[in-house]
Amino acid sequence: MTDKTTRHSVLFSTSHLSKDLGRLSIRGGASTLGGQIIKFIIYLASTMILARVLSPQDFGLIAMVTAITGFLMVFRNLGLSQATIQRVEITHEQVSALFWVNVAIGALLMMMTFALAPVVAWFYQDSRLVPVTMVISTVFLFNGLTVQHEALLRRQMRLTTVVTRDIAAMVIGVVTALLCAWAGLGYWSLVWKEIATVIANMLGVWFACRWLPGLPVRGTGVRSMLAFGGWLTGFSLLNYFSRNLDHVLLGRFGGAQVLGIYTKAYSLLLLPMGQITGPMTAVAIPALSRLQNDPDRFRAYYLRAVKLIAYISMPAVVLMLVLSREMILLFLGDQWAEAIPIFMILGISAILQPVTATMGWVYVSLGRSRRMFAWGGWVAPLRVLSFVVGLPWGALGVATSYVVGDLLLTYPILAFSLKPSPVTPRQFFATIYRPFLMSAIMGLLVALLRMGLQEAGLTSVMIFGTCGIAGGLVFLALARLTRSVWRDVQDILETLKQALNKRSAARE
Repeated sequence: MTDKTTRHSVLFSTSHLSKDLGRLSIRGGASTLGGQIIKFIIYLASTMILARVLSPQDFGLIAMVTAITGFLMVFRNLGLSQATIQRVEITHEQVSALFWVNVAIGALLMMMTFALAPVVAWFYQDSRLVPVTMVISTVFLFNGLTVQHEALLRRQMRLTTVVTRDIAAMVIGVVTALLCAWAGLGYWSLVWKEIATVIANMLGVWFACRWLPGLPVRGTGVRSMLAFGGWLTGFSLLNYFSRNLDHVLLGRFGGAQVLGIYTKAYSLLLLPMGQITGPMTAVAIPALSRLQNDPDRFRAYYLRAVKLIAYISMPAVVLMLVLSREMILLFLGDQWAEAIPIFMILGISAILQPVTATMGWVYVSLGRSRRMFAWGGWVAPLRVLSFVVGLPWGALGVATSYVVGDLLLTYPILAFSLKPSPVTPRQFFATIYRPFLMSAIMGLLVALLRMGLQEAGLTSVMIFGTCGIAGGLVFLALARLTRSVWRDVQDILETLKQALNKRSAARE
């Protein structure tokens, strides 16, 4: 066996992962979570600075372009990264074929976006968007060159490597933006941030995964993978369109200022959620894919992951809701005060979003991308309708209509998504109802404390810090006093302990 063949077998085989999936999942999850915390801190620090140096209009201009390019970005990998991760067995020839497909798609999307730059400027009635769109179009090509390399890293659950690369790329992008902002480049600071980040990401992926693609050949058996990725892309397209049309409509009819305020409130709310669901998704999809033929282990793994997300995300979102005013003024500054009511309304939907987002794990890990597309096919039109209904009332109306529609769709989505899986909706709700109730009680108590602190004349920073600490302590106290909740906590801790013991034994 040649060195090249050996290297490829190590990259593509996953038989060694199933033997110790628990330890690898915990280790990967811990690495990813630690990385997300670092990225969260970097993002908050850079946002606090950039939000005071740049105007809401600057952010709104870039959001106009990214709302369009983000739609095209759905096509950048055609779901082929997930196809590589989900596949039980895969070969060098198959990944090579997928690599060249991704590169071709990236180049095509770059040229399309470049050519559409005048159309984007005409749609939003702002000529400044022509050069911005042209420069941002290069992101597609750089992304196309990284898709399969990153998929191989995730397939092997080398998540520490992925996180390290992400942090390095993010730091390079943020430093670029800050230097440009201090040089007076305005909204161009955000453009160069995107370019610097994606180039650094590409170089980092290539360095971490020393795989070299071969020339594309016929008869590699990628047809089924293309079909899987095609249905997944179809869903992603519908999902992106239905979740981002609000940005397009507000940019067109409200202008850069309104869109800048709306998108910043939206992104600030979703950021902490991404720090939770991002690491879990990175670990869960490869792990559940390895368990797709073992229903009992699949169910147990999935429900434990959902339980962990619920106990972390629900109290965090409730605290953000109660402290909406303090968060906006602290992290963005006084010029963003109009974002406060939007932030509060969107936060209602965000209580359940982290746990319902795990429906995607079930579809992808079980290879049911066609059913996933069907789900998106009937949900997307309803979400679009909610945006149109709320548009006459501006950003606040769009946010309110979106939240109402999202809450009404929660149970139908769960019932449809879990029907062909080893998990039932009843088991799902039995897993999340305790953290939901505890978070509601904690939120009520913290709201009362906040009112008292406001009457006492404390500053926003003092209120935010005091209520944040108090909320955490209240939640922990409720967990300790509630026997069933304490069993949940012990179950999570026992899982962590077993994984760590396995890791120590492996080292010995």
